[in-house]
Amino acid sequence: MKFSIITATYNNRNTIADAINSVASQTYKNIEHIIIDGASTDGTLSIIKNTPGKISKIISEPDKGIYDALNKGIKNATGDIIVFLHADDIFAETKIIEKAAKLFEKKQTDSIYGDLRYVAKENTDKTLRYWKSGEYSFSKLKKGWMPPHPTFFIKKEIYDKYGIFDTEFKIAADYDIILRFLGKHKISTAYLPEVITKMRIGGESNKNIKNIILKMKEDIKALKKNNIGGFHTLVMKNITKIPQLFRK
Repeated sequence: MKFSIITATYNNRNTIADAINSVASQTYKNIEHIIIDGASTDGTLSIIKNTPGKISKIISEPDKGIYDALNKGIKNATGDIIVFLHADDIFAETKIIEKAAKLFEKKQTDSIYGDLRYVAKENTDKTLRYWKSGEYSFSKLKKGWMPPHPTFFIKKEIYDKYGIFDTEFKIAADYDIILRFLGKHKISTAYLPEVITKMRIGGESNKNIKNIILKMKEDIKALKKNNIGGFHTLVMKNITKIPQLFRK
């Protein structure tokens, strides 16, 4: 089983080496690392080229945003499983891909997911928010549940069959794809009950009030598009995030 790990980056010179090293440190060997750089201007590309790792392909050119970059990665991937590790993120430990491979084999599933830690920008050992996913059910999906997208590992054949990211969404295409795959097309999934990814705090969707409002509008659009839930789903989706602030 081959894992294609896709890293999208734009002007991330301060963190990109951590992401590359995180992939390189994985004990599982059958990995390709594809980096999609949006024509960075801060020296990111130079750091990528000078950081030893498992990098199989580097594409550096202007793109139309994060989801366009991720779609490029999917189209260039040759692995069985698609994994996203953004330039600000790292895997929680060195056996994550090894454990994921074992779970895919054991459950014979289309996808897996796990838990996520939001960490401080300057100290990835300092947890600011802990997203404990729990077991999946369709009824929970309709009530606002979702797996943390960075931990959602999916077979490439699912993207080939049901489509890639819808770039009409500027900030919620990940939620749309979760609803499309798990809700609309009922792909199988399995839960790995441990932290898979550490994400530095400061994501695009919560950067400012304008983005928060846009995210809510796009979440409703995704729910309607996939015919799952409604406004109550969005309300519950946000309420269920509150306990994450108190888990460490």
